[in-house]
Amino acid sequence: MNHNILPLPKTLVEQAVKNALLEDLGSVGDLTSNSTIPEDLDITAHVVSRQAGCIAGTDILTAVMAELSPAVTTDIHAPDSAVVKPGDHIASLSGPARAILSGERVGLNFLGHLSGIATATRTIVDLVDDLPVRITCTRKTTPGLRSFEKYAVRTGGGFNHRFGLYDGILLKDNHIAAVGGDIGTAIDRAKTAAGHMIKIEVEVDTLEQLEKALPHKPDVILLDNMSLEDLRRAVTMTNKLSILEASGGITEVTARGIAETGIDVLSLGWLTHSSPCLDLGLDIL
Repeated sequence: MNHNILPLPKTLVEQAVKNALLEDLGSVGDLTSNSTIPEDLDITAHVVSRQAGCIAGTDILTAVMAELSPAVTTDIHAPDSAVVKPGDHIASLSGPARAILSGERVGLNFLGHLSGIATATRTIVDLVDDLPVRITCTRKTTPGLRSFEKYAVRTGGGFNHRFGLYDGILLKDNHIAAVGGDIGTAIDRAKTAAGHMIKIEVEVDTLEQLEKALPHKPDVILLDNMSLEDLRRAVTMTNKLSILEASGGITEVTARGIAETGIDVLSLGWLTHSSPCLDLGLDIL
C-alpha cells in the first residue's frame, strides 16, 4: 500500500529545529564540546541503525546540522520510508566536530522518534497489505509534534486522520450525550453547520446506535471496541453507504482479523503516542 508522501514544509522543520536546539544549548551552548574540542577540528561520522526499522525524519537531521554550521555536509544513505537492518548507515556527517556533536542528540531524538512511529506503522500496514483497508493514526500525539508524528505515519505507509478540531467533525459519545443522547440530532446539527468540504463522522458503540445513525447518512462511522461478529454485521448493515472505521485497542495480533471483516479504516492511537524509538547511534570514523 504505497502512496505519495509530500515532504514536511521547510518553515515547519526549521522552526522545530530552532526550538529544540534552543532547549538543548540554552544561552551558553555546548559546554562539553566547546571546552574539549579544537574549534578547527573536522570529523566524519555515520548515523547507524542499531535495529531493524523504517526511517523517517532525515530532513530534520539535515536541518539540525545546517542550523549549527553551514560547513557540515549531510549525506543521506537511507531516505525516509527506507527499511533498514542493524548496522546500516542512515547518513554520513562531515564537517566541524563541535557542530556535529552539539547537534547529535537533537538530530537523533527527532530521527529515532519518527522512525519508531514509521516502523510501527509499517509493521501494521504489512499485516493487511493485501486487503482494501487503510491504517490511520489519531489526534493522540505529542503536543507540538503532531505534524511530524503524522508525517512519520505516512512515511510508514499509513494515512492520517483529521489533523485537528478544525478540519473534520467527529461526534463522540460525549457530544451525543450533550445533546440529550439523540445521535440523529447530533448528526443533523453538524450537517447543517458544516461546509461542503468538511466530512462528518459519528462514533457508535453498539449496532443499535449504528441503526439509528444510518438514516442520517454520516460520511464516516467509527465503530468503537466492537467484536468481530458485530463488525461483520455493521459492514452488512451499512452496505457501503458510509465509510466504516474500527477503533479501540487494535494491536499487531488483532489487526488482520479486524481488517478481514470488510472494515474500510483501522485507526490506532498508539502509533503516535506509544511507539518505541528506533535505536540509532552516531559513530565517528
